[in-house]
Amino acid sequence: MGLFSGFRRPRPDSGARDRVAGFAREAGGFGPAVVLTVSEIVCADPACPGTETVILIMAPGARSRAVKVGKPVEAVTPEDVAAALA
Repeated sequence: MGLFSGFRRPRPDSGARDRVAGFAREAGGFGPAVVLTVSEIVCADPACPGTETVILIMAPGARSRAVKVGKPVEAVTPEDVAAALA
């Protein structure tokens, strides 16, 4: 067991990540060729909100783009995703 293993937040379940990816796919109008990944990170920078959800958008022939929502994955709403993509 590592030094900080007791401080790790449990990983969000795949259902929550899939739900947020669905919000992003709908809000962004992304077709099936666009790959979306959803991750949750804990940012140690004091300017960060703490736990953030990061949506990585990978479209063929385009640079990958990351958008962030300043909430844990389980708390992200369709409105949060739409605002992050705007």
